[in-house]
Amino acid sequence: MRYFAELAYLGTRYFGWQIQPGQISVQETLERAFSTILQKKIEVVGCGRTDTGVHASQYFLHFDFSGEFPPYFLSRINKFLPPDIALFRIFPVAEDAHARFDAYHRAYEYRIHFRKDPFQQNTSYYFPYPRHPDPDKLQAAARLLLDFEDFYPFCKSNHDSQTYRCTLHRSEWVLHPGHESMSYHIAANRFLRGMVRLIVGMCLNVGLEKLPLETVRQALEKQTRLGRSTSAPPEGLYLRDIRYPFLD
Repeated sequence: MRYFAELAYLGTRYFGWQIQPGQISVQETLERAFSTILQKKIEVVGCGRTDTGVHASQYFLHFDFSGEFPPYFLSRINKFLPPDIALFRIFPVAEDAHARFDAYHRAYEYRIHFRKDPFQQNTSYYFPYPRHPDPDKLQAAARLLLDFEDFYPFCKSNHDSQTYRCTLHRSEWVLHPGHESMSYHIAANRFLRGMVRLIVGMCLNVGLEKLPLETVRQALEKQTRLGRSTSAPPEGLYLRDIRYPFLD
Protein backbone atom coordinates (compact mmCIF):
# COMPACT_ATOMS: atom_id res chain seq x y z
CA MET A 1 0.00 0.00 0.00
CA ARG A 2 1.01 3.59 -0.47
CA TYR A 3 1.04 5.99 2.46
CA PHE A 4 1.40 9.74 2.87
CA ALA A 5 3.14 11.27 5.89
CA GLU A 6 2.81 14.88 7.04
CA LEU A 7 5.78 16.37 8.86
CA ALA A 8 7.84 19.46 9.59
CA TYR A 9 11.55 20.04 9.98
CA LEU A 10 14.11 22.65 10.95
CA GLY A 11 16.63 22.58 8.11
CA THR A 12 19.55 24.27 9.86
CA ARG A 13 21.87 21.27 10.14
CA TYR A 14 20.81 19.52 6.92
CA PHE A 15 22.21 19.83 3.41
CA GLY A 16 18.68 20.13 2.08
CA TRP A 17 15.95 17.55 1.64
CA GLN A 18 17.50 15.34 -1.03
CA ILE A 19 20.02 12.60 -0.31
CA GLN A 20 23.58 13.71 -1.11
CA PRO A 21 26.70 11.52 -0.84
CA GLY A 22 28.72 12.29 2.27
CA GLN A 23 26.22 14.84 3.62
CA ILE A 24 23.34 14.66 6.08
CA SER A 25 19.92 15.21 4.51
CA VAL A 26 16.33 15.17 5.73
CA GLN A 27 15.38 12.42 3.28
CA GLU A 28 18.19 10.10 4.41
CA THR A 29 17.37 10.69 8.08
CA LEU A 30 13.72 9.79 7.53
CA GLU A 31 14.50 6.70 5.44
CA ARG A 32 16.81 5.42 8.16
CA ALA A 33 14.11 5.94 10.80
CA PHE A 34 11.35 4.27 8.76
CA SER A 35 13.57 1.35 7.81
CA THR A 36 14.71 0.80 11.39
CA ILE A 37 11.24 0.86 12.99
CA LEU A 38 9.54 -1.14 10.21
CA GLN A 39 12.51 -3.53 9.84
CA LYS A 40 12.32 -3.23 6.07
CA LYS A 41 14.09 -0.96 3.59
CA ILE A 42 11.84 2.05 3.01
CA GLU A 43 12.38 4.76 0.41
CA VAL A 44 10.48 8.03 0.72
CA VAL A 45 9.52 10.55 -1.98
CA GLY A 46 9.09 14.17 -0.91
CA CYS A 47 6.79 16.91 -2.15
CA GLY A 48 9.77 19.09 -3.12
CA ARG A 49 13.44 19.79 -2.61
CA THR A 50 14.53 22.36 -0.07
CA ASP A 51 18.06 23.76 -0.11
CA THR A 52 20.66 23.63 2.64
CA GLY A 53 19.42 25.40 5.78
CA VAL A 54 15.84 25.89 4.52
CA HIS A 55 12.95 24.80 6.76
CA ALA A 56 9.53 23.25 6.19
CA SER A 57 6.64 24.05 8.54
CA GLN A 58 4.53 21.65 6.48
CA TYR A 59 5.82 18.86 4.27
CA PHE A 60 4.42 15.67 2.73
CA LEU A 61 6.12 12.51 1.58
CA HIS A 62 4.93 9.13 0.31
CA PHE A 63 6.26 5.63 0.75
CA ASP A 64 5.17 2.07 -0.01
CA PHE A 65 4.77 -0.56 2.69
CA SER A 66 2.94 -3.87 2.59
CA GLY A 67 3.25 -5.05 6.21
CA GLU A 68 1.61 -4.19 9.51
CA PHE A 69 2.62 -1.07 11.39
CA PRO A 70 3.89 -1.88 14.89
CA PRO A 71 1.91 -0.55 17.89
CA TYR A 72 2.33 3.15 18.62
CA PHE A 73 4.30 3.54 15.39
CA LEU A 74 3.98 7.33 15.19
CA SER A 75 5.18 7.77 18.75
CA ARG A 76 8.05 5.33 18.26
CA ILE A 77 9.37 6.88 15.05
CA ASN A 78 9.17 10.39 16.53
CA LYS A 79 11.22 9.18 19.48
CA PHE A 80 13.76 7.72 17.05
CA LEU A 81 13.94 10.84 14.86
CA PRO A 82 16.12 13.81 15.92
CA PRO A 83 14.38 16.77 17.64
CA ASP A 84 14.46 18.91 14.47
CA ILE A 85 12.14 16.56 12.51
CA ALA A 86 8.54 15.94 13.64
CA LEU A 87 6.14 13.46 12.06
CA PHE A 88 2.48 14.47 12.52
CA ARG A 89 0.42 11.77 10.82
CA ILE A 90 0.53 8.83 8.41
CA PHE A 91 -2.44 7.79 6.30
CA PRO A 92 -3.18 5.50 3.33
CA VAL A 93 -3.74 6.97 -0.16
CA ALA A 94 -4.40 5.62 -3.64
CA GLU A 95 -1.58 3.48 -4.99
CA ASP A 96 -0.79 6.07 -7.71
CA ALA A 97 -0.86 9.13 -5.40
CA HIS A 98 2.39 11.09 -5.63
CA ALA A 99 3.68 13.53 -3.02
CA ARG A 100 5.48 15.69 -5.57
CA PHE A 101 3.53 15.50 -8.81
CA ASP A 102 0.01 15.63 -7.32
CA ALA A 103 0.59 18.81 -5.29
CA TYR A 104 -1.19 21.69 -7.02
CA HIS A 105 -0.33 24.43 -4.50
CA ARG A 106 2.82 25.25 -2.56
CA ALA A 107 3.65 28.29 -0.49
CA TYR A 108 6.76 29.79 1.05
CA GLU A 109 7.24 32.30 3.83
CA TYR A 110 10.45 34.28 4.28
CA ARG A 111 11.02 35.85 7.70
CA ILE A 112 13.20 38.87 8.42
CA HIS A 113 13.83 40.59 11.75
CA PHE A 114 15.52 43.96 12.36
CA ARG A 115 16.23 43.73 16.09
CA LYS A 116 19.06 41.35 16.88
CA ASP A 117 17.71 38.29 18.66
CA PRO A 118 19.97 35.32 19.52
CA PHE A 119 16.92 33.04 19.70
CA GLN A 120 16.07 33.66 16.04
CA GLN A 121 19.54 33.19 14.57
CA ASN A 122 18.58 29.99 12.69
CA THR A 123 14.88 30.66 12.09
CA SER A 124 14.79 34.18 10.64
CA TYR A 125 17.16 36.41 8.66
CA TYR A 126 18.61 39.18 10.80
CA PHE A 127 18.87 42.34 8.71
CA PRO A 128 21.81 44.13 10.38
CA TYR A 129 21.86 47.37 8.41
CA PRO A 130 20.62 50.72 9.81
CA ARG A 131 18.72 51.57 6.65
CA HIS A 132 15.61 49.44 6.22
CA PRO A 133 13.97 48.69 2.86
CA ASP A 134 11.05 50.91 1.89
CA PRO A 135 7.78 48.96 2.50
CA ASP A 136 6.01 50.51 -0.50
CA LYS A 137 8.86 49.62 -2.85
CA LEU A 138 8.96 46.09 -1.41
CA GLN A 139 5.25 45.68 -2.07
CA ALA A 140 5.53 47.08 -5.60
CA ALA A 141 8.28 44.58 -6.41
CA ALA A 142 6.19 41.73 -5.01
CA ARG A 143 3.06 42.75 -6.93
CA LEU A 144 5.00 43.04 -10.20
CA LEU A 145 5.60 39.28 -10.21
CA LEU A 146 1.86 38.59 -10.39
CA ASP A 147 1.82 40.04 -13.93
CA PHE A 148 4.10 37.28 -15.26
CA GLU A 149 4.13 33.51 -15.70
CA ASP A 150 7.76 32.84 -16.75
CA PHE A 151 10.54 33.39 -14.22
CA TYR A 152 13.88 32.70 -15.86
CA PRO A 153 15.49 35.70 -14.04
CA PHE A 154 14.80 33.93 -10.73
CA CYS A 155 16.14 30.46 -11.48
CA LYS A 156 19.58 29.25 -10.44
CA SER A 157 21.91 28.66 -13.37
CA ASN A 158 22.61 24.99 -12.47
CA HIS A 159 18.98 23.87 -12.68
CA ASP A 160 17.23 20.96 -14.38
CA SER A 161 13.87 22.63 -15.12
CA GLN A 162 12.31 22.00 -18.51
CA THR A 163 10.14 25.12 -18.24
CA TYR A 164 10.31 28.40 -16.34
CA ARG A 165 6.52 28.74 -16.15
CA CYS A 166 4.91 29.07 -12.72
CA THR A 167 1.38 30.18 -11.86
CA LEU A 168 1.61 32.55 -8.90
CA HIS A 169 -1.38 32.85 -6.54
CA ARG A 170 0.14 35.22 -3.99
CA SER A 171 3.11 37.56 -3.70
CA GLU A 172 3.14 40.11 -0.89
CA TRP A 173 5.05 41.47 2.06
CA VAL A 174 3.58 41.66 5.56
CA LEU A 175 5.00 44.21 8.02
CA HIS A 176 4.47 43.00 11.57
CA PRO A 177 3.40 45.22 14.53
CA GLY A 178 6.19 47.34 15.93
CA HIS A 179 8.05 47.24 12.59
CA GLU A 180 10.69 44.97 14.13
CA SER A 181 10.05 42.15 11.67
CA MET A 182 8.41 41.40 8.34
CA SER A 183 7.71 38.41 6.13
CA TYR A 184 7.30 37.70 2.45
CA HIS A 185 4.58 35.31 1.31
CA ILE A 186 4.44 33.63 -2.08
CA ALA A 187 2.27 30.79 -3.36
CA ALA A 188 2.27 29.00 -6.72
CA ASN A 189 1.64 25.67 -8.39
CA ARG A 190 5.41 25.11 -8.61
CA PHE A 191 8.73 26.86 -8.01
CA LEU A 192 12.08 26.93 -9.76
CA ARG A 193 15.30 26.05 -7.99
CA GLY A 194 16.39 28.91 -5.73
CA MET A 195 13.47 31.02 -6.97
CA VAL A 196 12.10 32.34 -3.68
CA ARG A 197 15.43 33.41 -2.20
CA LEU A 198 16.31 35.21 -5.45
CA ILE A 199 12.93 36.97 -5.39
CA VAL A 200 13.43 38.05 -1.78
CA GLY A 201 16.89 39.37 -2.65
CA MET A 202 15.44 41.27 -5.60
CA CYS A 203 12.72 42.83 -3.44
CA LEU A 204 15.24 43.93 -0.81
CA ASN A 205 17.44 45.53 -3.48
CA VAL A 206 14.42 47.37 -4.90
CA GLY A 207 13.38 48.44 -1.38
CA LEU A 208 16.88 49.79 -0.74
CA GLU A 209 16.91 51.59 -4.11
CA LYS A 210 19.84 49.48 -5.32
CA LEU A 211 17.80 48.06 -8.18
CA PRO A 212 15.20 49.98 -10.23
CA LEU A 213 11.83 48.28 -10.47
CA GLU A 214 11.78 48.99 -14.20
CA THR A 215 14.95 46.90 -14.60
CA VAL A 216 13.15 43.98 -12.97
CA ARG A 217 10.16 44.46 -15.28
CA GLN A 218 12.37 44.46 -18.37
CA ALA A 219 14.19 41.32 -17.23
CA LEU A 220 10.85 39.53 -16.80
CA GLU A 221 9.52 40.77 -20.13
CA LYS A 222 12.68 39.72 -22.01
CA GLN A 223 13.39 36.68 -19.79
CA THR A 224 16.98 37.70 -19.13
CA ARG A 225 19.16 37.66 -16.04
CA LEU A 226 19.15 40.61 -13.65
CA GLY A 227 22.39 42.58 -13.67
CA ARG A 228 22.26 42.66 -9.86
CA SER A 229 21.18 39.29 -8.46
CA THR A 230 21.09 38.51 -4.74
CA SER A 231 20.01 35.29 -3.05
CA ALA A 232 18.65 35.86 0.45
CA PRO A 233 20.14 33.67 3.22
CA PRO A 234 18.44 30.29 3.75
CA GLU A 235 17.60 30.54 7.45
CA GLY A 236 14.55 32.76 6.88
CA LEU A 237 12.80 30.48 4.38
CA TYR A 238 9.95 28.05 5.15
CA LEU A 239 8.07 25.73 2.84
CA ARG A 240 4.41 25.54 3.86
CA ASP A 241 0.78 25.06 2.79
CA ILE A 242 1.09 22.07 0.44
CA ARG A 243 -2.26 21.15 -1.11
CA TYR A 244 -3.57 18.08 -2.92
CA PRO A 245 -6.90 17.55 -4.70
CA PHE A 246 -7.62 14.47 -2.55
CA LEU A 247 -6.82 16.09 0.86
CA ASP A 248 -8.70 18.70 2.88
